[in-house]
Amino acid sequence: MEFTLKTIIDATAESIYNAWMDSEKHSEMTGGAANISNVIGAGFDAWDGYIEGENIKLEPNKKILQSWRTPEFEDDEPDSIVEILLSEKDGQTEITLIHTNLPDHGEQYRQGWDDYYFQPMKIYFSKV
Repeated sequence: MEFTLKTIIDATAESIYNAWMDSEKHSEMTGGAANISNVIGAGFDAWDGYIEGENIKLEPNKKILQSWRTPEFEDDEPDSIVEILLSEKDGQTEITLIHTNLPDHGEQYRQGWDDYYFQPMKIYFSKV
């Protein structure tokens, strides 16, 4: 199971990338505690440990590729993959989020990305 979501944030790609890859800013941006770094191969967690994974590929200000799972994944289910693409134009950035390799119950995460990431990000970047 997989899906693709898009949104526009009133911020530069650099600002979004830097906030996503910084524990303190990621936490402020989403409202849930995060531990993350901008090191390929490093593990991360977000939303108070609900989400965990590893940085697979990072292209500053352009692309974030991470393995991703929650406690709702069964032990025998592989990690899903989240790809975040940033495309800036005139000071605004289109975020394309591609979430693949989800288990059958993964449809619930589609709304979660909007509720727990995109909407809080819009508020966060309107204030910084």
